[in-house]
Amino acid sequence: MSKLSEKYTQDEAIDLSHHLSRLARNRALSPLKGLQKYFGKPGILSLAGGLPSPAYFPFDSISADALISGSFPVKVASETPKGSLSWIWSLFSNTEESTSPISVPKYPLKAGDLNLATALQYGMSGGLPQLQKVIHEFTGNVYKPAYSNFTTLLHAGNTDGWMKIVTTLCNPGEGVLTSEWTYPSAIATMTPFGITPVPLPMDGQGMRSDTLRDTLSGWDEKARGMPRPHVMYIIPVGQNPTGATMQFKRKQEIYNICVEFDIIIVEDDPYYFLQEGPYVPQPHRLKSVGDIEPSDEQYIASLAPSFLACDVQGRVVRLDTFSKTVAPGCRLGWFTCNPIFAERLERQAETSTQAPCGFGQSLVTALLLQWQYSGYLRWLKGLGSEYRHRRDFFIDCLADKFHLELGESTMGWSKGCERYFASKKGDNFKRGKGAPMFSFIPPTSGMFVWLQLHFDQFPKVDDEDDKSLERKLWIALAEAGVLFGPGNMFSANASVGDPEGSGHFRISFSNAEFDELKKAVDIFANVIATFFENA
Repeated sequence: MSKLSEKYTQDEAIDLSHHLSRLARNRALSPLKGLQKYFGKPGILSLAGGLPSPAYFPFDSISADALISGSFPVKVASETPKGSLSWIWSLFSNTEESTSPISVPKYPLKAGDLNLATALQYGMSGGLPQLQKVIHEFTGNVYKPAYSNFTTLLHAGNTDGWMKIVTTLCNPGEGVLTSEWTYPSAIATMTPFGITPVPLPMDGQGMRSDTLRDTLSGWDEKARGMPRPHVMYIIPVGQNPTGATMQFKRKQEIYNICVEFDIIIVEDDPYYFLQEGPYVPQPHRLKSVGDIEPSDEQYIASLAPSFLACDVQGRVVRLDTFSKTVAPGCRLGWFTCNPIFAERLERQAETSTQAPCGFGQSLVTALLLQWQYSGYLRWLKGLGSEYRHRRDFFIDCLADKFHLELGESTMGWSKGCERYFASKKGDNFKRGKGAPMFSFIPPTSGMFVWLQLHFDQFPKVDDEDDKSLERKLWIALAEAGVLFGPGNMFSANASVGDPEGSGHFRISFSNAEFDELKKAVDIFANVIATFFENA
């Protein structure tokens, strides 16, 4: 992968070792793994480890036909909803070869070549050196960390990465700062270790900086029953579940507060390259086929910068993954962090996952080496366009079945933001014509639409709480053939439930075919209309 030339003149990370957990401090170098730095020494005869002979690996090579990096158009026409099969259209309409073979042999033809004898062997927990090099260069070019000695280290996907961070930085009895709505598996990972989420209010960009400062400055350890948190978990792009995108100014505000109160920021960013931009209603959407493709530099500049771009101290631990850009089954991603944290994370991996799967590493490395830096960026540009088209199509389907009216939100995390209020077309309800049944803010990143259910507008629900009504409506939809994500599970405080006192659904537009998305909206429209009248 070619590298865009950039010289780092920044200072090195400061010493943040006081944030390490007791467990992390007690981790020693694995006795067996400590020998591996000598294994690759030219001419050395290794009889030390219990390494199987590569001659007995039943794979002489692994090969695949990979899509070319330009398989997806960067600009998708609004009137051609080809969905997850759009790549087939682009293959037939592309004058280039549609696929290109990649292959990894068992043994290298020359020193330094990617090979299965190394990839499928017990290896260093940091991952294959060829992939490490690609990832380090990509991180420097795209995210531009603001300190010089940033370190990248492979993990087996962001959930695995977060688990390793929890045990490396957190002690039982501590808390972690989170958004009031967040990824439930992140909460489920830390609570068995006796680590408690500390939910913070949100707005249209995600976590609010003003309430972060208020929470930290007014922290009462005795009243809270725990010391002031020193770790933050945040999904700044494609915030899960709301789909919000945090802009750089807000990130700088949060970062400066974290410097002041000595907080480590864990930036979980799986949707970073699915930045779709604002939703534009179909009647106002311009045809975009034929637009000039942005250069690599223009594309990177168009993305909301990472927390790394303002991290001059090395207090951000960034989690990246190939799950959303290549395939989830790769179980492959990487940390970017300061060298002290990286060394402790590597020690943790040595006695748990060791290295990520050699098959996944081999194929992803071969793919990236073939595509090169610009090719991978071209692939990411196309992916962003595809998901934008999917987002637009799904919301267009809602607009076809409901009357959508743009208005200002007056409550909850989206207070002051413009959102669409949805009512049934052409009906008169007992509480007035066009009473909203639900509302949403179109996501600017990610894979989900976050619906807020307006049970207060439903005629017959006065005697039931919102959690019960959300569950009843969810069951009615499931019995009709559609599954949505129940909103209550995304609350960072499970004992309280929905922090806004209303029901929610998280709806994915990322996987179903376009006709299935439309069918799902049709079913939803029928079920919620019946529920509205009869609940």
